[in-house]
Amino acid sequence: MPLNLPEIPAVDLLKKENIFVMNTQRASMQDIRPLRMLILNLMPVKVTTETDLIRLLSNTPLQIEIDFLKLDSHTPKNTPIEHLRAFYRPFSEIANQTYDGMIITGAPVEMLPFEEVNYWQEIVGVFDWARTHVTSTFFICWAAQAGLYHYYNIPKHTLNKKMFGVFSHKVLEPTNPIFRGFDDEFFVPHSRHTTILRSDVEKVPELSILSESPDAGLYMVMGRNGREFFVTGHSEYSPNTLDEEYKRDLAKGLDITMPKNYYTNNDPAERPLVRWRGHANLLFSNWLNYFVYQETPYNISEIH
Repeated sequence: MPLNLPEIPAVDLLKKENIFVMNTQRASMQDIRPLRMLILNLMPVKVTTETDLIRLLSNTPLQIEIDFLKLDSHTPKNTPIEHLRAFYRPFSEIANQTYDGMIITGAPVEMLPFEEVNYWQEIVGVFDWARTHVTSTFFICWAAQAGLYHYYNIPKHTLNKKMFGVFSHKVLEPTNPIFRGFDDEFFVPHSRHTTILRSDVEKVPELSILSESPDAGLYMVMGRNGREFFVTGHSEYSPNTLDEEYKRDLAKGLDITMPKNYYTNNDPAERPLVRWRGHANLLFSNWLNYFVYQETPYNISEIH
């Protein structure tokens, strides 16, 4: 899918990967309505996450316009303020707008109770707004846990050891369009200290458990017939992300084990073995096609 983007740093990186990024002039000449996408990027290194998500959103045949959202109550420490001012919009600027799709990323706050996160009140306001202003919202990792807690009162649970590595997952509802083209078994990176339990989700009849892993637990939960997807892993991760996290924590002297099922021959001196790229591309293209493009009204103001 050609992406109509501001000139964020990710553009040059993606062009080198042969990703189709369109300028505004060319986009205006296409006689179709672009999908409007909003990304709330809570990850510390914004440019990395921008690049990872745009790479996946580009893999379908329609045009997308992307807005990046920032929280007024939180100032990231690892992203230049100039970058945020240039490419990110405050909620007050978009609150009266509607979007076909929205992605909310993970955040490095999972060990805090939700209510102790300094931007909790603002983000639950965004969650509530999304239910009436976005056709389908895709929650990743901590955002998935936060969304399930806020909407459905599902708690998170602290793990004895960090879930860290690449794990095998099973499709539980093979006829759901989100899995179109999937194999029976697929792989996903995980990097988290907390989890949600099947027994808690099963108490909520409005939710459907779509996928889980014998090792990593629940992976994908769907709410409101596809208007909400809660995904506990990081399908969007680039090949080296877990490697960078592992070596960063080692350098800090933290108690970190090698990511499981990740390095070739389980040797950190060798390159990562990428087994999730195909699944990641299918996941995002299926979400965009079947739960955003096929469901959103042509008149975007009719989203409610």
